[in-house]
Amino acid sequence: MEKNTKKTNEKKESANAGCEDRTCHIHGHLKAHGRTFEGNVTKKYPRRIVIEFERMIYVRKYERYARAKTKIHARLPDCMKNEINVGDYIRVQECRPLSKIIHFVVINKIKGKEEIK
Repeated sequence: MEKNTKKTNEKKESANAGCEDRTCHIHGHLKAHGRTFEGNVTKKYPRRIVIEFERMIYVRKYERYARAKTKIHARLPDCMKNEINVGDYIRVQECRPLSKIIHFVVINKIKGKEEIK
């Protein structure tokens, strides 16, 4: 029995080897669900990023569409902090509220800053 528990512990440790973050959707206990958005990273902080994307809003009074920008704060897992930089095009997905302003988590990097230009 001791051998089986050692093997399962080794598997868990190897799966979590890249990240010790509890609020990581890949290695931790955070479940990502709900809406997904794609946008450019405008600011980067130690454990979060700010993305910005444009959307079209219909203005009923003028019967036309107007452009509006939306900013979203998202949790940046420790395993992705070296991959993602300001200017990258990324995908975020909704999760449980992690703080007052963070309700999204970074899922993956779509394009780098160099690939966009």
